[in-house]
Amino acid sequence: MLIIRKILIVDDSPTERHILSNILTRNGYQIGVAGSGEEGVAKTREMMPDLILMDVVMPGLNGFQATRIIARDKTTQHIPIIICTTKGQETDKIWGLRQGAKDYIIKPIVVEELLQKIIKLN
Repeated sequence: MLIIRKILIVDDSPTERHILSNILTRNGYQIGVAGSGEEGVAKTREMMPDLILMDVVMPGLNGFQATRIIARDKTTQHIPIIICTTKGQETDKIWGLRQGAKDYIIKPIVVEELLQKIIKLN
């Protein structure tokens, strides 16, 4: 059974990283952060988090691409990914789940919704 303790936040916005870090730290999680898709993939391999919160719209490797790389890598494919993005179209959600994400949250993030989705993965 998966127990989520370490969460990697991948988002190019320092504000988003800060807000999510504060929320999750207050709720007892250990946090790692990455500011790009490339850094997110590298940090995932280095940190081996229990969960990844992935933004989509980022320069370079976008969140869909980073999710696909992580989900298809033998060493990281077991790590659940929740996409956290402003892209709220149903087609975006379907595409994100097809890339290997376990869930999808639309920004602005509702704290209770996020925490419930994390608990549901446990």
